[in-house]
Amino acid sequence: MADKLIIVESPAKANTIKKFLGGSTKVVASMGHIRDLPKSKLGVDIENDFEPQYINIRGKGDLIKSLKKDAKEAKKVYIATDPDREGEAIAWHLATILKDEEKKITRVTFNEITKGAVQKAIKEPRNIDINLVDAQQARRVLDRIVGYKISPLLWKKVRRGLSAGRVQSVAVKLIVDREEEIEKFIPEEYWNIYANLEDKETKKQFEAKFYGKNGKKQEIHSKEEIDQILKDIEKAKYIVEEVKKGEKKRTPAPPFTTSTMQQEASRKLGFTLKKTMSIAQGLYEGVKIPEKGTIGLITYMRTDSTRISEEARKVAKEHIVSTYGENYYENRYYKTKKDSQDAHEAIRPTYADLEPDKIKESLTKDQYKLYKLIYNRFIASQMASAIYNTMAVTINANDYKFKANGQTIKFKGFMTLYVEGTDGNEKEEKEMLPELKEKQELKLVKINPKQSFTEPPPRYTEASLVKALEEKGIGRPSTYSPTITTILERRYIEKEQKQLIPTELGKVVNKLLTENFTDVINVQFTAKIENEFDEIAEGKEEWKKMIREFYDPFEKELQKVEKELEHIELVEEISDVPCEKCGRMMVYKYGRYGKFLACPGYPECKNAKPIVETIDVPCPKCGGTVQVRKTKRKRNYYICENNPKSCNYISWNKPKPGEKWNPEEAEEIKKKTRK
Repeated sequence: MADKLIIVESPAKANTIKKFLGGSTKVVASMGHIRDLPKSKLGVDIENDFEPQYINIRGKGDLIKSLKKDAKEAKKVYIATDPDREGEAIAWHLATILKDEEKKITRVTFNEITKGAVQKAIKEPRNIDINLVDAQQARRVLDRIVGYKISPLLWKKVRRGLSAGRVQSVAVKLIVDREEEIEKFIPEEYWNIYANLEDKETKKQFEAKFYGKNGKKQEIHSKEEIDQILKDIEKAKYIVEEVKKGEKKRTPAPPFTTSTMQQEASRKLGFTLKKTMSIAQGLYEGVKIPEKGTIGLITYMRTDSTRISEEARKVAKEHIVSTYGENYYENRYYKTKKDSQDAHEAIRPTYADLEPDKIKESLTKDQYKLYKLIYNRFIASQMASAIYNTMAVTINANDYKFKANGQTIKFKGFMTLYVEGTDGNEKEEKEMLPELKEKQELKLVKINPKQSFTEPPPRYTEASLVKALEEKGIGRPSTYSPTITTILERRYIEKEQKQLIPTELGKVVNKLLTENFTDVINVQFTAKIENEFDEIAEGKEEWKKMIREFYDPFEKELQKVEKELEHIELVEEISDVPCEKCGRMMVYKYGRYGKFLACPGYPECKNAKPIVETIDVPCPKCGGTVQVRKTKRKRNYYICENNPKSCNYISWNKPKPGEKWNPEEAEEIKKKTRK
């Protein structure tokens, strides 16, 4: 009989904790949630003040029996699920199932799975925080109502199996809106003039950019304007008018929150959000390290706080001073954003002495990459600023001004260890200019006018979408990864390289939802609801009251929309392809894998077929029609319509008239399309 029973979510976490506790302690895993709303029905009793109708999750009967038996035999039961709202809700459900042993049950949490943190938590048990539980229940119930009430409309009007959601539908809307911006974008012409200049003394060359005339900034929009300026400065002397020297500091980024970790892992490592969270979970729950056993290497990975403990701050200082020197250390505090939940720390390594390269052999390749990113970001966050020497020069050419900027690094500071990634829009660092003096004449080496066009806003990537969701207050750290995973799996969006692009299905679903549920599927509502969940978590609002206030107007809107859509069929786009079975003109439909052709005579005629994209260049081998197809990795290839019957033409490259074909490509493409 165990003196103590500790219940956690996962076997990995259980194995790590076992190592820190005595032999009379038993540690078991609940394998995540053990109770939830049923999948087959709404599971919320609307008439009984929105009471959730929880059921035991199918397949967990034996586990529940085992947990009850273990609880009965133990003197004390500690529920040590994760330290967030979801973890608190799992603890509450476990306590509900083990209610016969209620007097023995207590709650413990720790932000890191280290011996000290676990032992300290066991000594400081608390009651289950019902406010946190209620915040999770409010999210679960509200999202269930929205999803289960709106989704059937999509089934009727588009196709079965689709889903709507308070957060996922807003995420799709952001991506569709961005795509529409790109499609409507009209490029505008603009010009720049660059002067390659040489310091006559040192012979060092540098580039200056046209600024304007008589000290006023001037934008150039046409070739005519360029020609006039070039004419005016054709024989000009380039005289240094002003030289400004200075210093610039660059401060390190804060330690990781969930969203910044996801963004940086996407930018620097190419990880998807789902992959990042899965690897981080493993690092948090425990990795076997020689001479130390199984230990958690990072703190809890679901957080939107940049706060770090004083103990961690002290350890970081010792590491920085001993590794880099006193002048590389700076004691830094970071402000956590206004709407953040500051329950636990930023994501950081649990042991500063376990440098990534020291334990590389104990980690998988991907674990090492992410651990190194987290480790270096944390240490860098407590390091001194980088310092640059800067120079800004204004050059006069017949009253026209050119400007040049340069900088060199004086002290690398935190940049010795870590530099934050970007989304690709930031300018590169510039080299230092030669030592120039005012009134000095420069030699013109070359004048270079350059025509450019304004570009549309970039498509979202997983990293930039997470950034946008966070900035707009949509969702919370725990929701970003499942939200983006869901809309990819539903095929509302697809990924092309790193870019997120709405599918035709996504556009159709978005149009139906945003036109008919403007009060629910919008950024402001979704952000407002998140704030209300926070109020509930802090005990400032009652969760059922919040659901009541939401439900009445939502139900009225739902009934109105159902009535309006009852006699409206989505207008189907008619193709120019006749159905070979019954002669009707086929229509475009949207399925799981995108657009396809179907006979409008369903169910009498069930003919359907994929849309075949063709090109206007005949097959170089037999003269037949060439089709465009995609591999599973979305790479285009070109194949003759007669392949494999009478022609074996297949190529990665679009054929050109009169071009000879290399048949060696065929086998490679066949391998790629078979995988």
